[in-house]
Amino acid sequence: MAEIRTIAVIGAGAVGRGIAFAAALGGYRTILEDILPSSLRTAAAELREYLARAADLGTVSKPEALAAFNRLEYASTVEHAAREADLVIEAVPDELESKIEIFTLLDKICKPQTILVSNTTAFSVSEIASVTYRAAKIAGMRFADPVFSNKNLEIVRARLTDDETIAACTEVGRRMGKQITVIAESEA
Repeated sequence: MAEIRTIAVIGAGAVGRGIAFAAALGGYRTILEDILPSSLRTAAAELREYLARAADLGTVSKPEALAAFNRLEYASTVEHAAREADLVIEAVPDELESKIEIFTLLDKICKPQTILVSNTTAFSVSEIASVTYRAAKIAGMRFADPVFSNKNLEIVRARLTDDETIAACTEVGRRMGKQITVIAESEA
């Protein structure tokens, strides 16, 4: 199974922030990307607040919250966020053209072994994977909103997704504290 150390999250909207929060608490170096500087500023402030609140409520210890905060990084370009990532989670609005553009770029800039996943619920992961040269390393990870408090995570196996990719995504979800269901795209 691929070892995941660094996770890039593309898109700093509410879902992207929630994914970054869960990834950082799960022990991963986490790079949250958004092209809008204001979105990154808002995300950084909210993530600081969420981690402080989690420590105050006792859901995590203060040292755990501080460690998670220190694992968070921010990037204003997909290239900067993804070039060192072992797993990239795309969490931009469900517009097929945007997703295809992002996956085409990720396929070019990421390491060959990097796993690429989409949070889409509207589009075929297999169709998104078809624009890359790494279809076996592409899956779906559907985080239930709000990601901060909802424990459900569907991992979607696209037509060509390999077992190693599913195993790695499952381990990431487990470390994020999620309850995982793996489904084949044909069941979605």
